[in-house]
Amino acid sequence: MAMPTLLDVAKHNNDDGVVGIIDETIRTHPELMQIPAEDIEGQSYDTLVRVDVPTGGFRGANEGRAAAKGTWENRHVQTFIADCSVECDQAVADTFHKGREVYLAREAAAVLEGQWRALCSQFYYGDDTSVATSIAANKEKGFPGLVEMYDSTNMEVTTGGSGSDLSSAWLIKFGEAWLHWVFGQNGRIVRGDIQQVRLTDGSDNPYDGYRLPMLGYIGCQMVNKKSIVRVKCIEPDNKLTDALLYQALDKFPAGVSPDIILMSRRSRRYLRDGRTATNATGQPAPNPTEFEGVPIFVTDAISDAESA
Repeated sequence: MAMPTLLDVAKHNNDDGVVGIIDETIRTHPELMQIPAEDIEGQSYDTLVRVDVPTGGFRGANEGRAAAKGTWENRHVQTFIADCSVECDQAVADTFHKGREVYLAREAAAVLEGQWRALCSQFYYGDDTSVATSIAANKEKGFPGLVEMYDSTNMEVTTGGSGSDLSSAWLIKFGEAWLHWVFGQNGRIVRGDIQQVRLTDGSDNPYDGYRLPMLGYIGCQMVNKKSIVRVKCIEPDNKLTDALLYQALDKFPAGVSPDIILMSRRSRRYLRDGRTATNATGQPAPNPTEFEGVPIFVTDAISDAESA
């Protein structure tokens, strides 16, 4: 059975009016709309993960054979505080022609949109600065990104490009046994009551305002190190091609295929250019939407200014 996405989890577990705002703001972020999420009771949990299988073999009649066992390790999976709280000037909200609640809802939508952008950037770059920097505020207090989690020895393809205008494409196998989001506190984004508070401006001068607290607990878990392949160093002189994607596809275990390919708009254009060049009709190829049956999604969270 397919796992729910973060939006599905939010719809199931939230009933306080925040779901409509989530629905409205989350749909342009394929990382959140396509990759499944698991909700947990608290903010973290321990899990036992098999990292290697035992070696099978044979024995002769009347001979023994040493027992074999798999290799397991304990992992602590943690979610991190995503603060989506809203603050605004009381005078502005109270004079809004549709009322303060509507004004605060619109502010909440803007804050959530920014939160999703930061969350998706964190999804790729985490706290790492050797490749690119997450746009999330206080990124070091968030979860590790794909560039920190993936197996760069065995699950990587490079174009050979260099410079400061590089990008990556990610092939991801998702699900409970692979890679998925983790949504803490029973999958809720906790929305509090509107509070009247004292705010200050840039010069520490006080004024009356409203605060609408909203908190979520979000993390990302990679269960199997074979979950993701990175195609890196995509740049104008070393473009993304179908040949590179075939190399990436071969990195997955036999019988395993990725569920999604994520890339920037520029990388998709490079892939399209390559398909146009090999088109027998000479007509421009359409924008790529899939590769070997795996859907391709464009995201603004992948930078075209990576450095490695």
